[in-house]
Amino acid sequence: MDEELMNETSEEIKETAETVSEEPNAETEVEIPEEESVGNIKISVDVVSTIAGIATAELEGVAGMYSSFAGGIAEKFGAKKNPSKGVKVEMTEDTVAIDLYIVVDYGVRIPELAWEIQENVKNNVETMTGLSVEKVNIHIEGVSFEKETSEQIEGSEPELLPEGEE
Repeated sequence: MDEELMNETSEEIKETAETVSEEPNAETEVEIPEEESVGNIKISVDVVSTIAGIATAELEGVAGMYSSFAGGIAEKFGAKKNPSKGVKVEMTEDTVAIDLYIVVDYGVRIPELAWEIQENVKNNVETMTGLSVEKVNIHIEGVSFEKETSEQIEGSEPELLPEGEE
């Protein structure tokens, strides 16, 4: 009798899950084998873009993520930093395509850095979400000279003036 009740309940859950509507490209479902399924898992585009943004920013040679003018101004005035800034995600049912807009440090080998970013983002997104990453496109939007300037300042000796001169 308990088995019969469980079968009815599981069928009701499946019927309810099939009728739930979802926004296009807002989230995707991860397939789970039927014998293990208790419900649906939906992963938001924001989750994938946050994972990709953090995976990119943690690599040495990435000065930052590129944002729009309005987003940059908002951050200057104390708006919360957005880890998904500079990330565009397109999701289908089981695949993800990611576009990253980045600023690199001066002197970095861009092809090597781009490959490293692609591998890191792909591994992180696939490991954390179970989705298949179809492609990771890198768009270099600028070069940062801040690191080089601060190293020059730290490495130079201050000039001492002769006594009596200022």
